[in-house]
Amino acid sequence: MNFDEAQVIAAVAAIFKTTNKAVLVGIGDDGAVVETSKKSVVTTDMAIEGTHFNTEWSGAFEIGRKITAANCADIFAMGGTPQYLVVALALTGDESMEWIEELAGGIAHEAKSVGAVAVGGDLARGQTKVISMSAFGSVKEPILRSGAKPGDRIYCSSLPGWSAAGYLLLNSASTLESDASQYARDEFCAPTLDYGVAQDWIHAKANSMCDVSDALIIQAQQMSNDSSVKFTFDKDKFASHPEFNQMAELADALDGDPWQWIFSGGEDHVFLATGKDLDGFVVGRVEAGSGVEGLEMKKAPDTWRHFN
Repeated sequence: MNFDEAQVIAAVAAIFKTTNKAVLVGIGDDGAVVETSKKSVVTTDMAIEGTHFNTEWSGAFEIGRKITAANCADIFAMGGTPQYLVVALALTGDESMEWIEELAGGIAHEAKSVGAVAVGGDLARGQTKVISMSAFGSVKEPILRSGAKPGDRIYCSSLPGWSAAGYLLLNSASTLESDASQYARDEFCAPTLDYGVAQDWIHAKANSMCDVSDALIIQAQQMSNDSSVKFTFDKDKFASHPEFNQMAELADALDGDPWQWIFSGGEDHVFLATGKDLDGFVVGRVEAGSGVEGLEMKKAPDTWRHFN
């Protein structure tokens, strides 16, 4: 170990330093003091080395971005705006100060992109790296999974599946090099979130919204169940997306199935919404009834699971 707790806290505090006037007391005391709205939305997410990230594939900056994006996506999916982050970090003691500073830099970078700031956290030693983050946001009227109505259109903020493709590439011996393969790897290591699309849907009053962090087929079923409606997807709509041909070509090169990536892949954090007049990528419609149709694949979906 080439650092102590005080050094880590000092380095992280410098990276997270903010001039945001709503942060009355930041890092350095027993707790942060912040101004909040009358309605707040709160979420938390945990990333464990070997389960959610691999330091052989991802740099510390990318890891910091990814965990932050996961939390911010949940706030947006509830119709909120991210404001504050609290980060708890377990380190093995084998990390360098440079690695820790890059991790904090990735968190700060992604937080800044949505106007949020890290205001505190905790530090401990453990047998493996663990990053636990809680995000706090303001919300006027929450957008729930249970708000979908018959007659709504179903929207995706972008084409899902790139992260699943990236995971396959990183977890295999493939040496394939192309623009599509590099994009897939990048999207797994640090996904590019459609924050602007989510904000537009919030302002346009989407009836329901969800962050697709597990799999489209899983989260569509959740929204269908919670709303007591039927979700009918149109496969041709997905195939019409400008990125689909690139994904299909990548799947051919890897002897994979693009529909498996799109329908049952996870970790993209693509936003899924329903509404009447939203801008974006229409992929289906909401009808009276129950269940999900149109997401059929050649084989049973191999979706993300924490416990097998």
